[in-house]
Order: sequence, then structure tokens, then C-alpha cells
Amino acid sequence: MAFTFWSLLEASLLIVNAICVLHEERFLAKVGWGGEQIQAYGSGPSVKSQILNLIRSVRTVMRIPLIFINIVVILMKFVLG
Repeated sequence: MAFTFWSLLEASLLIVNAICVLHEERFLAKVGWGGEQIQAYGSGPSVKSQILNLIRSVRTVMRIPLIFINIVVILMKFVLG
């Protein structure tokens, strides 16, 4: 299998699907990444809190579009092989 632009798009779709599937209370809290992050006044946001905000944002923004993107990719894989 060659490395193509299509395989790069499929890999990124799988990563976004994996981010959206993560459940904050069931998985992220068990590894210490869930719940509210308390931040001291005057200090910048930590890397951990930025990653958690990215996960929450992706989950919020991409929930509905991912359904349609996944349907299109599944249909293309079914038709084209």
C-alpha cells in the first residue's frame, strides 16, 4: 500500500473519530485528565489544559459533520474498494 493523500485523509479521519469517542468521565478521568482543571491566577494555561480544551472543542464542533463524513467515506470504500 502506497502512502497517498487519500490514506492521509483516512488517517486523520480515524484520529478525529478517536478523539470524539473519548468519554471524559469513563476514560480521561481514570488517567487523570478529566474534570475541571484549577489554574492559578496570572499563570498561563498548561499543556494539559490546552489538550483537554482541544479535545472538548473537537468533540463539540465535529460531532455532526463526522457522521456525514464517515458515511461518505464508507460509501466510497464500498463502491471503489
